[in-house]
Amino acid sequence: MDDAPAFEISQVTGSAELADITAGLLGRLPSWFGIPEANAQYVESATRLPGLVARADAESIGVLLYRRHFAEAAEIHLMAVSPSWHRRGVGRALVNALSSKISVDGCRALQVKTLGPTHPDRGYAKTRAFYRSVGFLPLEETNGLWPDNSCLIMVKWLSPACG
Repeated sequence: MDDAPAFEISQVTGSAELADITAGLLGRLPSWFGIPEANAQYVESATRLPGLVARADAESIGVLLYRRHFAEAAEIHLMAVSPSWHRRGVGRALVNALSSKISVDGCRALQVKTLGPTHPDRGYAKTRAFYRSVGFLPLEETNGLWPDNSCLIMVKWLSPACG
């Protein structure tokens, strides 16, 4: 018998609904999303970026916002999963759903930016480990993107060819 938790993922176009879902999930994750100004920017971006929402019954348990920079390249702008759903496959399902969706129309590379390994935050060490587990590789760590924080750029190849 399969004991996997039941949830579904749907596409939601940038909207007030997506902004409300994003705000609610960020509020449950103060260790990862504890900068009010950054949270406000994430919520605002949810009004215009496409996203995927994971729901269990009527509860929104995960969100992933993304942007297409070029036909061949996209970026995960934000991903947040309710703490009670961590380590239950929601994040993996969101990344896999996005990868499948964008690779169909020619996207070959997906990137994500996260706090770099030179920063001692243990929560973000888990974030980096998660992204590695779903196929992302570290590309570059830079201190020039975010004030006072190192940024690790990670890339996942969506097609076999890389060049």
